Amino acid sequence: MTETLTQHLHDAGLRVTGGRVAILNAIENLPHSDAETLVGVLRESLPGTSVQSVHNMLHDLTKAGLLRRIEPAGSPSRYERRIGDNHHHLVCTDCGAIEDVDCAIGEAPCLTPSQKAGYAVTSAEVTFWGVCAACQAAAANQTSDPPFIHRS
Repeated sequence: MTETLTQHLHDAGLRVTGGRVAILNAIENLPHSDAETLVGVLRESLPGTSVQSVHNMLHDLTKAGLLRRIEPAGSPSRYERRIGDNHHHLVCTDCGAIEDVDCAIGEAPCLTPSQKAGYAVTSAEVTFWGVCAACQAAAANQTSDPPFIHRS
């Protein structure tokens, strides 16, 4: 895995550093991670890692096309390695879980706007909002429990 990540960094014209390899590896294992989560993961293997250096690396890796940054409303920016296929996301409005979902219709850009206003459309971002299966099950369990009665 590290050899492949190293090659991706070389191919993107970036210098190979332990931090960059660690971030790419972490996001492979934890897709849709935010910077705070990644700081925690990196500090396990690279204890001196600063918050600012993680943000700098995320910026560089995103700019080089090795990461995709998504920004669900009401949530910090998230990063993923699945790039170049114009997929979309399902976001749970209860717990914030994020899942990938393939393009809604056809090839990228899978949605054609009704009016392009002179734009050459290259991608479309669609976010589907709802309640994930785990949150639905938790809500169902809460409604089936008898109500708590406080007695003084």
